[in-house]
Amino acid sequence: MPASPLMQQALDEARQALGLTSPNPAVGAVVVRDGRVLGRGRTQPPGGPHAEVVALREAGEAARGSTVYSTLEPCAHHGRTPPCVDALIGAGVAAVHYSLEDPNPAVSGAGHRRLLEAGIAVEVGDGAAEAARILEGYLKHQRTGLPLAVVKYAASLDGRLAAASGDSRWVSGPDTLRWAHDERQRLDAIVVGSGTVVLDNPTLTARPERSQTPGYPAGGATGEVHQPLRVVVDSRGRTRRDANVLGGPAPTLMATSERSPESWRREMTEAGAEVLVLPDTPGVDGHSHVDLEALLRELGRRGMLVVLFEGGGVLLGSLFDRKLVDRVYAVIAPVIIGARDAPAAVAGRGVDRMAQAPRLRDLTVTRLGEDTLISGVPVWPDATEAVDTAGRRD
Repeated sequence: MPASPLMQQALDEARQALGLTSPNPAVGAVVVRDGRVLGRGRTQPPGGPHAEVVALREAGEAARGSTVYSTLEPCAHHGRTPPCVDALIGAGVAAVHYSLEDPNPAVSGAGHRRLLEAGIAVEVGDGAAEAARILEGYLKHQRTGLPLAVVKYAASLDGRLAAASGDSRWVSGPDTLRWAHDERQRLDAIVVGSGTVVLDNPTLTARPERSQTPGYPAGGATGEVHQPLRVVVDSRGRTRRDANVLGGPAPTLMATSERSPESWRREMTEAGAEVLVLPDTPGVDGHSHVDLEALLRELGRRGMLVVLFEGGGVLLGSLFDRKLVDRVYAVIAPVIIGARDAPAAVAGRGVDRMAQAPRLRDLTVTRLGEDTLISGVPVWPDATEAVDTAGRRD
């Protein structure tokens, strides 16, 4: 069921907070009376006020007797800021409508109860599906301690990331590039393998066109664009000191293993990067690679909610082999490369039978100029079920 028009305005506020609030959820709120919006708010960076408080401050005394629409259950505990339920009760609001219960054990129904005890009418569920999509990183982090792992790649119609020489500039078109930069500012981290750094020498910063527009909200009060942490998975120490990923406005983390030379690790530290040594795990290519689950667990420990993996194919293949992927963004460009030795978009161990392959659900298909963006959530079949199905089809 779609969100009501007033809750939709709160959801729009929440979207504009994505990437700026971690480890807190990106929440939006509006204060309404007699059908008129009196105040709007979105969660501010950690240490700043939550969405409901921002909206109430904008509404002022007019908030008394109003209805507040919020995309998440108002908090009832003291963290960096006082409880939002105290602000709502103090403002004298008459009703609160929220989309989702907060799974945080410190909240989880407590905010709802406090509002009812104060005589405030409460309704739950308006815009729940859309709120869950916006908050999917927060919801997973609360459930598992891990961030949402998103895989993104741009490939040709025949599933290749680049030509046989490794040249990948450009598989996709300018509209996809603009979309990618717009999305980056909503992330906590962006991860690539050392092969991508060596071949493409990317900067991995967010450079959205709209950031040049006065009043564009993505940078918060300062107007600066949020830059995700850049993570390079480099087991053996292949990244050069003059790599673009070591310069620019964003911080860089080199995720490596004991197999990288200590001299290289010192060099990366001197270049301004943080070096993180993680365990190894066997790879499909016969070599050991950084344990990606250990990397995700460390990023989750740091309070990151959404992490994007951009390639290359071996890195993405390892994620799929270990069933660590939560969402896929596949950009398909109308070009055929046709080279047998061209790198594949996903190059892991893979599956032996089609019945074992993950399929995407909750599909969306969007045109990006001449390219097509396919987004969805991968679902892996139960191993036993996959074998039985394969047997019947044989």
